[in-house]
Amino acid sequence: MRPRPLITSLSVVTLLSGLAVVLPAVPAAAANTVVCNIYCDVRDPALAASTRNAATATVWSRNITLYVDDTDDMAWGQISNGSPTDEVWLDRSFDGGQTWASGSKLGDTTIPSGDTGWRTEMYNVDNPSAYGVGAVRACGKAGNRVDIVCTPWLRSTVHAGTPAAASVTALMQYFNPATGSWSGGPSWQDANAMTDLIDYMQLTGDSTYAYAISMMYQDNGGADFTDSYIDDTGWWGMAWLRAYQYTGNAAYLQTAEYDANYMDQYWDTGTCGGGVWWSTAETVKNAIPNELFLELNASLHNAISGDTTYLGRAQQEWNWFSQSGMINSQHLVNDGLNLSTCQNNGAPTYTYNQGVILTGLSQLSLATGNTSLLSTANAIAAAAAADLTSNGVLVDPCEPNTCATDGYSFKGVFVRDLAEFARTTKTSAYNQFLNTQASSILANDTDGDGQSGLQWAGPLDNLNYPDQQSASDARNAALDLPGS
Repeated sequence: MRPRPLITSLSVVTLLSGLAVVLPAVPAAAANTVVCNIYCDVRDPALAASTRNAATATVWSRNITLYVDDTDDMAWGQISNGSPTDEVWLDRSFDGGQTWASGSKLGDTTIPSGDTGWRTEMYNVDNPSAYGVGAVRACGKAGNRVDIVCTPWLRSTVHAGTPAAASVTALMQYFNPATGSWSGGPSWQDANAMTDLIDYMQLTGDSTYAYAISMMYQDNGGADFTDSYIDDTGWWGMAWLRAYQYTGNAAYLQTAEYDANYMDQYWDTGTCGGGVWWSTAETVKNAIPNELFLELNASLHNAISGDTTYLGRAQQEWNWFSQSGMINSQHLVNDGLNLSTCQNNGAPTYTYNQGVILTGLSQLSLATGNTSLLSTANAIAAAAAADLTSNGVLVDPCEPNTCATDGYSFKGVFVRDLAEFARTTKTSAYNQFLNTQASSILANDTDGDGQSGLQWAGPLDNLNYPDQQSASDARNAALDLPGS
């Protein structure tokens, strides 16, 4: 398993999923800011409203224990079975354990003379006033020995009462309020992370993290979420349409329309008879921008009373796409076209290509009343559920070793769109499949902090925000299914 990034200094033994791994230590740095939530930092553990032994690590026969007060959203560390001068402290991270230098060695203390154990004061896990979604770990060392041990990163059960809540909270640990994004800039995977968040809020009524929508909009350009890749614009168009449907803010709808109109500039009939280009370079025609063009235009039509423009585009797109050859004889969508022959290029059948088309077709069917579209969508969904799985668990063609970072988001897109297709058409045919994905992630691909990796059947690895978005999508997809 690949550990999260660390800042180098002394060697550290960190427990990850029960494995002891020698890692470099973070340098000693005092916390610069006192965090206040229900209570302020530096509170006596004797005043804890509840006490949970969250994790224990061992070094040189010393036990380092992380205790969490779930009621007050605070934590403290304790060292036992030790000797005077043994040391214990907390680290606190607001980005899922990727960095923690600004809050390292909280409550750093040593066992006093005549004792065999000691503890830190209590510190807050979260920092709501700064939109900080936190994780903590307890660390310690034996006297003047250089070895440091740390428990895994964990958090309180605040905002983690269900698997879906825990998963979206883990996703929000990666959100940076300073940039209004997960990635540091508005990437297409940010659009999917925001869509996942909005799905969660719509399905559960939990608006704890609704602030991310306005932050994303205000900090990253407002009305214009376009770039040189046409599919990126499509992801953002769908994200802002969902934001409009959740908030009622007309500015978000205007952005979704702007994005749809931008994409339409790259509709071209001169090469292979139609379709939108993948990028402004106009060298590739592939499935995903065209699926998103269908989904966005059909969805906009259904959201705007009296529209004809978006419906016409959606119908034109499907008329072309259905005859393009990208849907193969196994009812799976390959990645694109060979422009020399205008035939299916035989590229992989990535999971997200099987997903976006489902929502596009269900929205177009809703707009037109054409139920044959649902039959086509159902054939694609059934083929993907049968052929892109191992022991019932979804596996992308690039797994486990060849997925670029883009691929980390793919499976989440598929299950999100499959669930939306199921809810729109009121079919329970995919309930078991969707529940299997969520259950496997919880059992095999989730750590104590709610973080999940690339492989839904395990082992847990590859911790990052796109993989977390994908896992959170799967948790959401299992909520409020027809007939459940």
